[in-house]
Amino acid sequence: MNEKIRVLLVDDHTLFRSGIKSLLQRNDDFEVVGEAGDGLEGIKRARSLKPDVVLLDLHMPGVSGLEAVKVMAEEIPEVHVLMLTVSEDAQDLMDALRAGASGYLLKNIETDMLVDAIRRAAQGDSVVSQQMTAKLIQGVRTPPKADSAIIERDRFSPRERDILAALAQGESNKEIARKLDLAESTVKIHVQNIFKKLHMSSRVQVALYAVEHGFGLTKSA
Repeated sequence: MNEKIRVLLVDDHTLFRSGIKSLLQRNDDFEVVGEAGDGLEGIKRARSLKPDVVLLDLHMPGVSGLEAVKVMAEEIPEVHVLMLTVSEDAQDLMDALRAGASGYLLKNIETDMLVDAIRRAAQGDSVVSQQMTAKLIQGVRTPPKADSAIIERDRFSPRERDILAALAQGESNKEIARKLDLAESTVKIHVQNIFKKLHMSSRVQVALYAVEHGFGLTKSA
């Protein structure tokens, strides 16, 4: 358990990167493996370094954080990208999560909460700043049109619909397995099949899709 969490910092403010680097270096379980000052350089470094977690600013000159996370999610889905931004805009939040970000943090986050968020992201959890959680829920609360919801539901088997409903609630594979009385390995296979059908690479993206298309509105059997 001595393996460090390898972190890449991508932000156009050198001073901010230095502050985050100093903060992380005070914790024995982190290693800052690289830095980048823009989205394009961030993509290149993520490709070559394959860090566990990327802390990525949203609004940068040139290639934005949003464009960068799309490329990273598609090319290196095993890398967990946390947006670290000043933007409290609900659309920015939704766009980043749909693009494949594992989480969305505001730069005014408390130090211990940031450290905890990076640790959780490295384990595959999704993390959203408390201030943004209500905006996230509101952003996906609009009920789907009935005809489009039916079409979407027909894409999935009954068991996959049960699992989509559970993913919409943010449940882990272990929790889903317990609830549906399935082996955890079986749940994992179903989740991977759902990912393939939707051409998505993260649980956050799938959970957003599930809520937006009404799967989270129906209790699973």
